Amino acid sequence: MTTTPAQAARSELTDFHGALIGPQDTGYGEARAVYNAMIDRHPALVARCADADDVARVIGFARRHALPLAVRGGGHHGAGLGTCDDGVVADLAPLNSVEVDAAARTVRVGGGATWGLVDTATHEHGLATPSGIISTTGVGGLALGGGLGHLTRRHGLTVDNIVAAEVVLADGTRVRADADGNTDLYWAIRGGGGNFGVVTAFTFRLHEVDTVVAGPTFWAAEQSAEVLAAYREFIPSAPRDVNGFFMYATVPPVPPFPEELHHRKVCAVVWCHTKDDPDAAGRAMAPFLDALPAPLLHAVAPLPHPALQSMFDELYPPGDQWYWRADFVRDIPDEAVALHAEFGPEAPTPQSTMHLYPIDGAVHDLGATDTAFHYRDSRWASVYAGVDPDPANAGLVKRWTVDYFEALHPFSAGGAYVNMMMDEGQERVRASYRGNYARLARVKAALDPENVFRLNQNIEPDPASRYEARP
Repeated sequence: MTTTPAQAARSELTDFHGALIGPQDTGYGEARAVYNAMIDRHPALVARCADADDVARVIGFARRHALPLAVRGGGHHGAGLGTCDDGVVADLAPLNSVEVDAAARTVRVGGGATWGLVDTATHEHGLATPSGIISTTGVGGLALGGGLGHLTRRHGLTVDNIVAAEVVLADGTRVRADADGNTDLYWAIRGGGGNFGVVTAFTFRLHEVDTVVAGPTFWAAEQSAEVLAAYREFIPSAPRDVNGFFMYATVPPVPPFPEELHHRKVCAVVWCHTKDDPDAAGRAMAPFLDALPAPLLHAVAPLPHPALQSMFDELYPPGDQWYWRADFVRDIPDEAVALHAEFGPEAPTPQSTMHLYPIDGAVHDLGATDTAFHYRDSRWASVYAGVDPDPANAGLVKRWTVDYFEALHPFSAGGAYVNMMMDEGQERVRASYRGNYARLARVKAALDPENVFRLNQNIEPDPASRYEARP
């Protein structure tokens, strides 16, 4: 009788500290599930790693048996890159410790933690680090790809705040990467994704962020061309303490939204002023708001930072159908404004949306080659997301997303934020790293020449490279 990978793992990994789950085991259905229900894959083994030694054991097992290896943190990636068919999933969820050093203004975070755990722990000290906009997102995936969110303009990308990382390499070696050691790996993981190893712990820089002045401003969707035209002029000139992303939305039928707005299609700016100063926030937003018709709703108020970070959690729970596309954007000409005003209000389901995230302010303080994240000359990252709980609507949301993306792509900078891409092929990956791709491929050749870590937005090792990663 043929031995299954799960059986082989139990036989070989006798010192494994976590859980080894195969298709015949109770809990396999839950163990294989990821955030996007459009992804339905059946790994041969889910290995829930309890520590870095477990991670090294799983990598070695997958290599010995020539099995594909996926690495999962929060499992949020739209393309389902944290899982695979007939391979091994290294599930980092048990690696979720969060240790705040308030005096040093740093936090050490396990590679399987979610941002909600981080935000809660750091908020106790009046501190935060930049992340995304949904608190159930895994730290590892978001941090390694870039990290865009409410604090971007004031405090930079998440990758700009990685002080150090503890990494298990393809050969099982455990290393620390920071500004003083393994510097090429440190450069590569700040935007290069999970191509170079499994990060079992991050150390992030923290900033004084406690109560913020935040919330959405809604206008009728029919006014979106006027609002977007004003937004594109305002944000680049706004004080860095002001962050606001533009979006199309359908107002959810829940408090605190007024009943008369429930189910109404709107365009919006979701604000975050990083200081607990409503008067300063009002003054900073005034040039934009005063230039536009009165909004349907201006729900901006002081909020604890974790409350802002979790604002979208209930609207986007695990188990919905998702299809994403994305682009970096330098300019939004009138032709692009008109196309947004055509496609955005036609979102086919209440959860489907388009976001434009600012990439300026502190992000522009670093150069294109300072980290692997290259597109620091962009001003926005756009994401088109078709979302619905019903599998019958999967084709509908995908068509809207692709049509919207293809209409606006000619106005893009060429590449996209890798955390918001589907599995779109090597040409698209290369475009998203632009001038940094060649160096990334050399680092990959030095650290993972067999491309063990390939279930990601993959950077292929340069076969001609004799490069050795600098210690």
